[in-house]
Amino acid sequence: MKFEEIKGSYDLMVGLGSWCGPALHLRRHNLRRFSFPLDWVISNSLPDVSRLLKNRFQGFMELKNMKWTEGYAHLLDDGNAIFPPEGGTEPVNAHFIEDTYSNIISVHDFPVIPNQDWKVLYPSYKEKLNQRINRFLEKVENSSSILFIRWGVTNLNEAIELKSVLSEMAPGKFNILILNAVSGLQEVMPIDWGIDGIASIQVPLDNPNDNNIWDYAFQGLTLTDRWSK
Repeated sequence: MKFEEIKGSYDLMVGLGSWCGPALHLRRHNLRRFSFPLDWVISNSLPDVSRLLKNRFQGFMELKNMKWTEGYAHLLDDGNAIFPPEGGTEPVNAHFIEDTYSNIISVHDFPVIPNQDWKVLYPSYKEKLNQRINRFLEKVENSSSILFIRWGVTNLNEAIELKSVLSEMAPGKFNILILNAVSGLQEVMPIDWGIDGIASIQVPLDNPNDNNIWDYAFQGLTLTDRWSK
């Protein structure tokens, strides 16, 4: 599928990782109406994401499979930084918490609070996550046209597997847009893999948050009023 062929209007646009970029820039372009379970996590392995989708998120982020891992990021509420209640210019930090079942890392959900274990806030986190999962499943099932966006695919077989899994979840028409970062590349380059429903662009590796990359990726895209509030 050629990159130009994904342009058009969709009921729903959904980020599938591997980091926050798809969600952040969909929102910047006013193409995002809902928060979904893969928006604010690190999901480096697409096969693990496909497995999670195939299983309808069963077992995802269960406490027994979660562990603290090295790394910190800012605490976010659906992409918005949370600042200390006593004031300050620096957002609260959050722990990196890995789900060993899915190999996906929560990076914005568990605040670093002195002398408090991250597990204390797990119940409220899991409640919010379940809401996002249920919303994802419901919207995907009831949308007639969807664009899924994924940053980072190792090979063509991974993309084909993802399409197969999504076809079992989305009864309507859907396309997949893949962005792959390539070392040494100076400009965005569309790549036609010759697979219906899958479009791909290669982008420079140096700055994945470059607005120009995402402006190029999302040009010509609009939302229908299917889920307008």
